Amino acid sequence: MREDNFRDEEQYLGDWLHSYEKLRSGTEQIFMEEDAFLAVIEYFDELDKVKKAMEAVDIALQYYPHSTPLLVKKADYLIVYKQLDEAMDILDEAILYDNQDVNIYILKTEALLAMKKNMEAKEVLQTAAELFEGEELADLLFELADVFDDYEMYNDVFNCLASILEIDPNNEEALYKICFWTDFTNRHYEGIQLYKRIIDAYPYNDLAWFNLGAAYQCIKRYEKALDAYEYAIAINDKFDYAYRNMGDALIHMRRYKEAIEVLKKTLELSKPDSVVYEAIGYCYHRLLNGENARFYFRKAIHMSPTESKLYYKIALTYMDEMKWSQALKSLDTAMAFNQDAYEYELAKGECLMNMEEYTEAIFSFGTVVKHRRKSITGWSNLIKCMYLAGAYEDAEEQAAIAYEVTGGKAIFLYFTAFSQYEQGRVADALINLESALMSSPKQFKKVLELNPAILQNHRVVNLLAQFKKPKK
Repeated sequence: MREDNFRDEEQYLGDWLHSYEKLRSGTEQIFMEEDAFLAVIEYFDELDKVKKAMEAVDIALQYYPHSTPLLVKKADYLIVYKQLDEAMDILDEAILYDNQDVNIYILKTEALLAMKKNMEAKEVLQTAAELFEGEELADLLFELADVFDDYEMYNDVFNCLASILEIDPNNEEALYKICFWTDFTNRHYEGIQLYKRIIDAYPYNDLAWFNLGAAYQCIKRYEKALDAYEYAIAINDKFDYAYRNMGDALIHMRRYKEAIEVLKKTLELSKPDSVVYEAIGYCYHRLLNGENARFYFRKAIHMSPTESKLYYKIALTYMDEMKWSQALKSLDTAMAFNQDAYEYELAKGECLMNMEEYTEAIFSFGTVVKHRRKSITGWSNLIKCMYLAGAYEDAEEQAAIAYEVTGGKAIFLYFTAFSQYEQGRVADALINLESALMSSPKQFKKVLELNPAILQNHRVVNLLAQFKKPKK
């Protein structure tokens, strides 16, 4: 039956288009109903033939000059072409014939916003809100939310959606949309109050519980977020996004085992997702289970084969296990997809340094500090690598540069002192060691591994004793 109706509509449209072309060309005077004109205009509109649609509107208005739908169409096209004053005149005329057409108020708002008359636009909205109610008002507010979005008036988008939920607290479309806009506009506390009101009236509204959880999660109230998600799941045990968000909240709380269980439930309820696989891999990595972490990172790679950070994360699991050559292979793949991620270069340098490939490691660390001049980790590794390679003069020189560019970090005074000590310049070393200890005595332990034998020098031991905290 539907197919028959569709074929009838197509046949009618073909006849209307044929009649319209005769009328337009002036070859024959033909009567066309208003609905036929509107169908022709819609046809051109769907084909993005705006000029032809505008021409059809103008011809139709010659026959139906007081038609509100035609006047609204004309105003719509005028707004597209930024003929805003003329559009407003047309809409003012249309409202005289039918002040109950919501499209008039939507287009008036859009035209006024384009003219940067924001207050007048909001007055139109207020007028419309007094004219309509219920479902009609909700539809109007949805349309206006889209208009405000186009003009980057994001708080007004939130306001429209909140107003819809005051009219219809169970409106799923509004609940889905406002969840995003609550976060985007940073109006979490207002969102929380709104969702609580809905839940008080409709305690089995799973979307309201979910939105409440999401709002709490955005302000880092993870326990409250978990409680809300659990209610949402109790109402709808197939709510995959609730499980997904629960997993994220549990990760932030460092409850990795529970997060894994919840995220695996997400995979049972929805299509495979590389982000979820990556999150599970992250949890296993934090639990020091490198094998399982790699398993899930590789599942994520199967779905996102060019995502460089996944290869990087695999490399980090190998580095935790001191499997440097395997880590290097993953890092090389990561860097093939993203050559500008200098944390990859940093990790590569660390692998090479631990493999005692000092020349290549120095090149990697040098690349990092060339592009990240204030990277304390990059400079520290570069200097450490030079020290381990026996290039003490170079290490001292780079430590002096690092000290300057990083704003005088004490760690680089320690590196200077240790490099000078290795060169036999003990007096200079003690001066820099004293300056470093005065600035940050705790950091001495970070560099001691470079040369533990330095503690056999009684002058160093005496200096350290001056900065040792007395026991209570």
